[in-house]
Amino acid sequence: MRVGLMGGSFDPVHYGHLILAETCREACELDEVWFVPAATPPHKIGQARAAARHRLAMLQLAVTDQPEYVVSAVEVERGGVSYTVDTLERLRADRPQASLNLLLGSDSLRDFPTWREPRRIAALATLVVVRRAGQSEHDVRRWCDELPNRLGGTANCRVVEMPAIELSSSDLRQRVATGRSIRFRTPQLVEEYIDREGLYRTGAAT
Repeated sequence: MRVGLMGGSFDPVHYGHLILAETCREACELDEVWFVPAATPPHKIGQARAAARHRLAMLQLAVTDQPEYVVSAVEVERGGVSYTVDTLERLRADRPQASLNLLLGSDSLRDFPTWREPRRIAALATLVVVRRAGQSEHDVRRWCDELPNRLGGTANCRVVEMPAIELSSSDLRQRVATGRSIRFRTPQLVEEYIDREGLYRTGAAT
């Protein structure tokens, strides 16, 4: 079993997330991709976000009828600040025979050595790095090649190319807050959920 792990706020999930997951699933021949929304991302402590129940529900709607995609509440149920190393340790305990692959944007790779226990993360999973628009292939591959030295240990790092998709959750939130359309930026079921629940509107409760 080859499992991909994709973390984030998913506030809200959009087609950029889904295309990244599908690109990695195909390129790495993954059997499953797990979407793992964070309870509290370490780099977003103190920032307002939609409640975890909404973010989980939107992910479930986004991957309806897609058996290769799994939405996991492991970080939400654990609570507190969400650290990737803890989630990988849990997944390794639950699936000891699985080959784990951590899906990252290339911007995250650059900062990876500053994460909590990066050497342990690299020991638990192959890093599957998706090159972002505006970053050269040479730079991304160089960061991968230099990672073992930066960590002081071994690291398996694979670069995957994906189409340039200029979407962000913050843009979707801003569009909703200002009354603009998010059609074709997120699945229709997610768009309808956001409207039904009144998410991201100015002054709306989360």
